[in-house]
Amino acid sequence: MTLVGEIGELARNVPPESTQQVVGYPSLFLLVVLGSLVPVVPTGALVSSAAVVAFHHTAPFSLLMVFAVASCAAFLGDVGLYSLGRRGSHSPHGSRWLARLRARAAPERLARAQHKLREHGVLVLVLSRLVPAGRIPVMLACLLAAMPLRKFVRGDIPACLAWAATYQLIGLLSGSLFPRAWQGVAMAVALTVVIGVAPAAWRRLGPARGKEGS
Repeated sequence: MTLVGEIGELARNVPPESTQQVVGYPSLFLLVVLGSLVPVVPTGALVSSAAVVAFHHTAPFSLLMVFAVASCAAFLGDVGLYSLGRRGSHSPHGSRWLARLRARAAPERLARAQHKLREHGVLVLVLSRLVPAGRIPVMLACLLAAMPLRKFVRGDIPACLAWAATYQLIGLLSGSLFPRAWQGVAMAVALTVVIGVAPAAWRRLGPARGKEGS
């Protein structure tokens, strides 16, 4: 069974009240913060799924709450990770965080992020969260350029707002297409997986297309 099928099957067997508790605001906040600090949690899928549940429950201000919680949590996670990275250049303990960031950024992506940061400045931060796997290389480029925390914050606020709005729109679209919340959640997760995987797959296909054309 595929990942989307498994998620859909689990969501189908969970009553709406329990689903709302599992994807509640405190859980969403903690998971998005964790996913921002340790980039292994699929935070985009979490936000989209929470938006689907909020859409189907039609509680007053629920969608606004999902947006506020997600954007605030993403911002706190980013600032926390950036602060830990800045400590890495001054203390042996913090250097482990900086080393982890380096390990997650491919050299060519880091070089591209550094070039764009020199050309466009803080604007690159806004776009970094909307590009799959773009956040860490850009954050590392900011760290290597010794960008002050205050300047990073100015760019990260609109980045987190745009990120939360984008994935909430994915959830709204998915929720509006299906009568049941679990169906919308499965659709939202599938879309976020496709968005995350498509750029890497396209880059891998690039050399193959070049060889075929030569």
